[in-house]
Amino acid sequence: MKPHRSRYWLNSAPEDPASFNEAVTSVCELYQEAPKLHEAGIHVVSTDEKTGIQALEPIAPTLPTKPGLVERREFEYVRHGTQCLIANFEVATGEVIAPSVGPTRTEEDFVAHIEKTVATDREGEWVFIVDNLNTHQSASLVEWVARECRLEVDLGVKGKSGILESMATRAQFLSDPSHRIYFTYTPKHTSWLNQVEIWFSILVRRLLKRSGFTSTEDLRNRIVAFIDYYNRTMAKPFRWTYTGRPLAA
Repeated sequence: MKPHRSRYWLNSAPEDPASFNEAVTSVCELYQEAPKLHEAGIHVVSTDEKTGIQALEPIAPTLPTKPGLVERREFEYVRHGTQCLIANFEVATGEVIAPSVGPTRTEEDFVAHIEKTVATDREGEWVFIVDNLNTHQSASLVEWVARECRLEVDLGVKGKSGILESMATRAQFLSDPSHRIYFTYTPKHTSWLNQVEIWFSILVRRLLKRSGFTSTEDLRNRIVAFIDYYNRTMAKPFRWTYTGRPLAA
């Protein structure tokens, strides 16, 4: 026993357990079907942002490990700013495709990221697994999907009527599986359900945690270089065994 140790824990209590279980099961089924869907030209992509990645530069070099001495890392550092990574983890291949790295994660940033991702296979079908962040259900995203999928529909007016009226109506449109590009939303408090979060932990352990960066440009270039290296040498699908389970009554 180690009574001095602890960790944070969230006791999630969804308002509608049935809807929660349905959403979790839907995402898990996509993970299981991803290889067959990929063979059919359908990309299942886990997408999210990793924000506030700091470009920290230690004020002195790290001293390497020696016999009898552990590696010694400088405690003080200089802050050079932050970057946001928007990443896509392709479930069937395990590759990180079309990453976007920049200073912000605005509505416009996310639409530009999705557009860049889809451009890698303009004729393919795309399923994006995302959380419920407002930028993932924006009016701009609805308008872009409608244009890209050539949907002749009246979108209405944001905040007033039609598809654009609210986040709920926009999410309903964006999650329509009849579209060539659609989004599947994970329930609230289920970041563990999004596979790209697993890959973010790999990025932290292998690059961010033990590195120093001289500028935000250096940080951005090293992230992109790591992704390229990861895709060439380490990429493989995660073995996802969770299928969803009912919540206790």
